Amino acid sequence: MPLTRVFQSGNSQAVRLPKEFRLNTNEVEILRRGEEIVLRRRQFSLRSALEQLSRLPPDALTAAEPTAAAPSDPRLPPTSALPPRTPP
Repeated sequence: MPLTRVFQSGNSQAVRLPKEFRLNTNEVEILRRGEEIVLRRRQFSLRSALEQLSRLPPDALTAAEPTAAAPSDPRLPPTSALPPRTPP
């Protein structure tokens, strides 16, 4: 079993991960399982999405349509590719 170092990084304790344990993500979930500390790729679920939505201010979902100056999310199609909106 490989060993690694534990060290201080600012106010946090950090663990140096050996190359064979590198993670291909910017965020991980951390949890305790008995005496083990487990790191795992962040899992997205309906529950976590609803929890995040519940933290938004009440008027967050009634904001105006995005403008050209608003940053776009590269995971979404360009607005020109979307069908026109019809009023409710």
